[in-house]
Amino acid sequence: MTAPREIRFNAFDMACVGHIQQGMWRHPRDRSADYLSLDYWMGLARLLEEGLFDGLFLADVLGIYDVHGGNGDAAIRNAVQVPLLDPMLLVPAMAAVTRNLGFGVTCNLAWESPALLARRFSTLDHLTEGRIGWNIVTGYLDSAARAMGLDRQMAHDDRYDLADEYMEIVYRLWEESWAADAVKRDRAAGIYADPARVQRIRHEGRQYRLDAPHLVEPSPQRTPVLYQAGASDRGRGFAARHAECVFVNGGPKPHVAKLVADLRARAAPRPILVFVGATLIIGRTRAEAEAKLAEYRQHANIEGALAHASASLGIDLARFGPDEELPEAGQSQAIRSNVEALRAAAPRATKRALMDRMVLGSRQPPIVGSVEEVAEEVIAWVDQVDVDGFNLSRTVTPECLEDVVRLLVPALQERGRYKRGYAPGSYREKLFGAGPLLAAPHPAAGWRQAG
Repeated sequence: MTAPREIRFNAFDMACVGHIQQGMWRHPRDRSADYLSLDYWMGLARLLEEGLFDGLFLADVLGIYDVHGGNGDAAIRNAVQVPLLDPMLLVPAMAAVTRNLGFGVTCNLAWESPALLARRFSTLDHLTEGRIGWNIVTGYLDSAARAMGLDRQMAHDDRYDLADEYMEIVYRLWEESWAADAVKRDRAAGIYADPARVQRIRHEGRQYRLDAPHLVEPSPQRTPVLYQAGASDRGRGFAARHAECVFVNGGPKPHVAKLVADLRARAAPRPILVFVGATLIIGRTRAEAEAKLAEYRQHANIEGALAHASASLGIDLARFGPDEELPEAGQSQAIRSNVEALRAAAPRATKRALMDRMVLGSRQPPIVGSVEEVAEEVIAWVDQVDVDGFNLSRTVTPECLEDVVRLLVPALQERGRYKRGYAPGSYREKLFGAGPLLAAPHPAAGWRQAG
């Protein structure tokens, strides 16, 4: 008989005030406005490691949410992912106060040369002793394109074509450029590295040219743990080829189960871990949880939620009446799967249907209940939908995560569904129980030098 699957948790966060649940920063106990302090982030990392979280998944964008009403006023007024720090710069401080917590950082490949991105991730892999992951994104905001000097974002499927070429280059930099025995550190001979074992990577492609070696010696994982969150057909194809961990949005369980089954079939025989987005409101009793939800709802901000939704749907929701049907996903170059998820969750994809789901200033309805009820619900998601774990978005911080660490985790451990200690090794070893390096049939492994 197969042992029950252990449930995995990532904290889903962003280096800003308002991430997913818009308006929660106004709650008197919320500390998200302390995001400018390293103490805030180091405290978060310590808390997550206390709760044996697999990782901290840090989202990022490079533009402002300016689709709603044709400007960014609602986003700025309500702190909807603006102001926003560079998440990569936070990781070394958090790594310094933890020993096991992984860090999955979103980085948009569209606006940075492969050589620069490869160096930054290799640097972080060294500084974290092999605990870094990359959430691969191609972007979806025209405002980010304008910030980079272009008129608009590249078409949806074209972005994935660019990404495929990009991935080949970074794999070659991480895996092929330096042989495993290139670094000698031979003080007597005066040889730090053998140039015969360091290759220049030459690439002449449709989008990129490169003729240079990687600047960083091999890190513990070489290629960081690879996350991807594309749920469109093209995005799932990309994830099946490249991702080790896939992040999917919540929604009706049958809809998500179908998506997960498709992702696993496409990736086979390569194993992947699937994390579903979730928001948990936990009480010692059902009444306590419902009272907490009612308290939180007083601070939810619908204008901010609509500003966020307009950008991620690629639809100016300010132009629609409450009961007007929203456009089909194919008309948008933004996150197509968000419209598809809305259509799966509601009989008609209208603005009213969307707002009805915005219980806490987000499109993601929370799971609410006693410790026992929430434990059974997350177990049901794993057993019925075939997900491996959850990306848990914050409500009022840090108390929402303290509830998970100090209430939910022990309840899951008692049920034999959550680990009682970290596995040794790198982020990849902890997640998959194999070695620190990517193995065949992943395409990165094919570029690695012998020796």
